[in-house]
Amino acid sequence: MRWLPILVALATLLAPLPGRAHEVRPAYLDLREERPGEFSVLWKTPMLGEMRLALDPVFSGPVEAVTPVAGRTTGDAAVQTWRLRADNLRGQTLRIAGLETTLTDALVRVAFADGRTWVHRLTPWQPGVVIPTRPNVWGVAGTYLALGVEHILMGIDHLLFVLVLLLLTTRMWQLIKTVTAFTVAHSITLGPATLGIVHVPSQPVEAVIALSIVFVAAEIVQARRGRAGLAAQMPWIVAFIFGLLHGFGFAGALSEVGLPEGHIPVALLFFNLGVEAGQLLFVAAVLAVMACATRIRVTWPRWAGLVPPYAIGSLATVWVIQRVAAF
Repeated sequence: MRWLPILVALATLLAPLPGRAHEVRPAYLDLREERPGEFSVLWKTPMLGEMRLALDPVFSGPVEAVTPVAGRTTGDAAVQTWRLRADNLRGQTLRIAGLETTLTDALVRVAFADGRTWVHRLTPWQPGVVIPTRPNVWGVAGTYLALGVEHILMGIDHLLFVLVLLLLTTRMWQLIKTVTAFTVAHSITLGPATLGIVHVPSQPVEAVIALSIVFVAAEIVQARRGRAGLAAQMPWIVAFIFGLLHGFGFAGALSEVGLPEGHIPVALLFFNLGVEAGQLLFVAAVLAVMACATRIRVTWPRWAGLVPPYAIGSLATVWVIQRVAAF
């Protein structure tokens, strides 16, 4: 019953979230050098209702637009495309004007004609950066580490799956094995899926990720009623099986950003390390709150123990329906 105050609060906060709950919604700037000095530009900004965030990329050097800006919306984002000419983007300062007044980030990806790719994450606290003449391996590592942490901490469905796994565990050693199994499993599928070696359509993956939460929530209910199944007795098996699918979900987010040429192993490694670091932060935070909650002596009715799995399972069921309907 020590979990009840934590999980009821979480379920209440998460209930209004949309079906694509694991998406991170930063702004995204993609520049591709299609011929020397000429770039195609894709600029994607989040929408607030019918309005897009007032964000615009600004360069410190001479840059000339050679085509008009074409715009469209994709439901939750505004997408603008055009072409520009610049003698040399390397060494210029790129700033996202207006970013400092928001709570969002901006991912920047520049693919040069020589095959080199540079990726960077801008924040409200650092809205500008100098485009390097040569990508630095430590800069790549730091960028992708931060992207991994951000993705797992903003990936509500991934976090809810970890949360229900914690509910299934009753002992510390069992918890360690379960978290380790989930980590190993999604690490196995993340690399091959991101590199295109294995391809699984994203929409079914998203639906099954939500379904995994429903399944584990149902197992918790059965265990609360004294009919513990295999998942409750050995949660690390469930964590491993569904962790493989969650790896495909992580890969989908990473594929949208892309990998920098020449530093692909470093980017993959540090993105995965970022996911693990964020996951461990979440587990530590939940365990800390749980430890504090045990100090509060409250007598709960017997049925109260079923509220958390039912609340989480109901929310995940809505996600399943929404994601299947989007096929």
